Amino acid sequence: MHADYQSSILRELRDQQVRYAPREKKVEQINRAERLLDEIDPSKTYSYEYLCYRITDYRPDAAPSRTMPGAQARHDLRLFVEDVSDAADLHFDEAGEPVHTVDDLSRLFNVSTKTISRWRGQGLVGRRFLVEGRKRVGFLKSSVDRFVAKNRDRIERGEKFSQVTPEERDMIVERARRLAQTGGCPTEIARRVARQMDRSAETIRYTIKQFDDEHPDIAVFPDRLAPLREDQKERLYQQYRRGMTVEALAKKYRRTRGSIYRIVNEMRARKILELPVDYINNAEFDRPGAEQRILAERPQRESGGRKKARAPAGLPPYLASLYETPLLTGEEEQYLFRKLNFLKHRIRQLRADLDPQRARATQMDDIERYYAEAAQTKNELVQANLRLVVSIAKRHVTPSHDFFSLVSDGNISLIRAVEKFDYSRGFKFSTYASWAIMKNFARSIPDEFKHQDRFRTSLDEMFMSQPDDRSDQYEQEQAQRLREEQIHRILSRLDEREQRIIISRFGLDHQHEPLTLKEVGEDLGVTKERVRQLEARALDKLRMAAEEERLDIPE
Repeated sequence: MHADYQSSILRELRDQQVRYAPREKKVEQINRAERLLDEIDPSKTYSYEYLCYRITDYRPDAAPSRTMPGAQARHDLRLFVEDVSDAADLHFDEAGEPVHTVDDLSRLFNVSTKTISRWRGQGLVGRRFLVEGRKRVGFLKSSVDRFVAKNRDRIERGEKFSQVTPEERDMIVERARRLAQTGGCPTEIARRVARQMDRSAETIRYTIKQFDDEHPDIAVFPDRLAPLREDQKERLYQQYRRGMTVEALAKKYRRTRGSIYRIVNEMRARKILELPVDYINNAEFDRPGAEQRILAERPQRESGGRKKARAPAGLPPYLASLYETPLLTGEEEQYLFRKLNFLKHRIRQLRADLDPQRARATQMDDIERYYAEAAQTKNELVQANLRLVVSIAKRHVTPSHDFFSLVSDGNISLIRAVEKFDYSRGFKFSTYASWAIMKNFARSIPDEFKHQDRFRTSLDEMFMSQPDDRSDQYEQEQAQRLREEQIHRILSRLDEREQRIIISRFGLDHQHEPLTLKEVGEDLGVTKERVRQLEARALDKLRMAAEEERLDIPE
């Protein structure tokens, strides 16, 4: 069975039909699903209720309102046809029309079997037939005709993907090698050679790859043969996050764009698997329709309910800002805690199926969307209860203890309490949080007093009476981060060669010392004078970009 369905609800429908539907029903549903697949528009959105009815002739009880993009529906319906036909144990003679094997189509269209496999992923619908005790993929003549009618350009390109002669192969390798020496990426080089030789880019890529695999000592792209190290993958991913294009990364690391996307997805999946997801589970999370019910709109407050309190006069800005967030009603509190824990429950479920080597962007988008929504919900709960921390800190403050240190300590306890609170027990959160905060104060304050008494010196009073004129380290870090972002943006105005010159000349990568004009020229294969000209042109561009960014830089 296929495991790469993009929709869990269609995968569940597949499982249900494979296990329980009679054989004649399976055959009927295969035909209905293939007709439906031919009607699906990838640019539209379809409800699960509609898809289920078209396939099975009944309307579902579970998740009728769920929708999915047409492209996702086409992908999963193709898998549905293959999987249900596999379970039905069909024979060729039951098809009622001619059936082509993969080898048949390979000969018919003069393409490789690998191309046929690629066409299957692009919409060619296949079924699984039982032949001499073994399952083989077959394609109905009507299915092939429909695919050809909709993909004539793709078929023509595939027909050009034929075996090259030894002379053509030598010419392809030679031209690719000359272009590779100038620093081109494999994808762009394949395109240029394809145009020169009137061949498909896929043919060129395959020929070069085959040559490199057979002759690693004289490979056109020797770097591509060795997998990237973990530190290189991490660096590549960070560069991608900072805005570097896939094309630029492919050229820099001498990889194809497809491999760059795979590395980015792999690293992104690893980061997702490292996210902390602690929550309080509840049986209602696994009941049918839980997502629609729990993530429904927030309960509305009754008219004349709690309003935002007015802050007392004379409060410090931080304390005054706490009164801008109104306190939560009991219904709102239950809703937010249920939502927070359910979102984390869904994240845990989705992460269980996340494989960094085969991670899908749509799957990771869902996890990150749930995580961002959970963080927003948690922040709302914390902000609505910050006044509780202040009121408890007031009762524990002493003349020898800093009030805002107690508030800061209490805020940490409040955040932990939000993570650990079990809303299903029926208690108010303020009761649970108050005990958590006071317990922490009882544990930390005596220890801190003991520490102060033990290490008190004659200079303590002087330190306490002197103003702290030091700059805020956090503000310095924020300012430095802002400057780095501005520099990255203005550097992006340069082409890649100009970027390499500026970074090398001024040591902006923080890993190498600045290079001389001659050293940069040797690295790029140009004269020292040419490097100076390119550097002057790049600096002019940077000055203009810096003025637009309003970045204050010395002349």
